[in-house]
Amino acid sequence: MRIDPAGWPFIAGPLAPAALLSTASSLSGRRWPRRVAWPLVGLSAYMALFFRDPDRRCDREAPAPDDVLSPADGVVMVAGEPQEGVAPPGEWQQVSVFLSVVDVHVNRSPYSGEVVESSYRKGSFLAAYRKESAHRNERSELWLREGDRTVVFRQIVGVLARRIVTRTGVGQRLATGERMGLMKFGSRMDVFVPPECEITVGKGKRVRGGETVIARWPAAG
Repeated sequence: MRIDPAGWPFIAGPLAPAALLSTASSLSGRRWPRRVAWPLVGLSAYMALFFRDPDRRCDREAPAPDDVLSPADGVVMVAGEPQEGVAPPGEWQQVSVFLSVVDVHVNRSPYSGEVVESSYRKGSFLAAYRKESAHRNERSELWLREGDRTVVFRQIVGVLARRIVTRTGVGQRLATGERMGLMKFGSRMDVFVPPECEITVGKGKRVRGGETVIARWPAAG
């Protein structure tokens, strides 16, 4: 399985001391260095799991032009009416996805279009499932525009997340479901769509990034 490049330092880091301890155990005949090495190997294996980057349906076939896809794996926290003080200015519906530390953390674009606005704001590191995290935590926000359609989405860190990676910027085009970044360790993503969109998920539903349709634009014409 593909591993996101940002994960290799975290995967290789624990392996170096584990190899030294294992070598020391072999040379000395003592068992304790090998016993200490195993948790480090386990940590490295978890890092490989965390930074995994599996292909999804959108990588094989283009999504329907009216579909808005989940930008991440996780559980829907909000679906429909936006949380107070969280949505951008204007009228929006909100879908928020909470990512646990065992979910795939590679993030995908929920819709296609040109990135017309991009911002990054430092903040707190509250638990991502708390309402306050949406407007107090560190976050990155992108505005996508395709013709007269606009979608806004945010990468928001959580208690364990300490860095947002956003691999796109103003002037670049994204396809629906295209990889665009990741968040390191436990976080949430918020997607905002206009009122005319139909929200197709409910609170508590488990979603898959690049596959689950979370909203749908009314058919053109």
